[in-house]
Amino acid sequence: MTDITVRPLAQPDHADWRRLWTDYLTFYETKLPEEVYAVTWKRLFTEGEFEPKGFIATLDGKAVGLTHYLYHRSGWSEKNNCYLQDLFADPDVRGKGIGAALIKAVKEEAARIGVKNVYWMTHETNATARKLYDHVARRTGFIEYDLL
Repeated sequence: MTDITVRPLAQPDHADWRRLWTDYLTFYETKLPEEVYAVTWKRLFTEGEFEPKGFIATLDGKAVGLTHYLYHRSGWSEKNNCYLQDLFADPDVRGKGIGAALIKAVKEEAARIGVKNVYWMTHETNATARKLYDHVARRTGFIEYDLL
């Protein structure tokens, strides 16, 4: 029996967070400068309604997953929305419930403060993640565009 634990990120998690965050970025074929690592870690612990937050997942005591999420205003509701910005499970433990546990933790934390809309995006080629997402959420049909 495996023991999945999900809890808010804490300062002593820095090395595990950095390893998982790097693996996540590598999965998406992305590299970020050291300054972005530093500011992201700092923001995860900065007080404020709109600052990003994070959870880390452990399996049998080893850090194996992470998520970052943030709240933002919307013109469509009085309450904020919650954007689940990043979600990653170590490839060695995929299919063991890590992603679902992290999503559940974000959903429960958002609900605790009255936020009902939790949403996220993934790349269309991310079939493994999409299988989970199709199981735990509804697909909205919206297509993302951005101006880079």
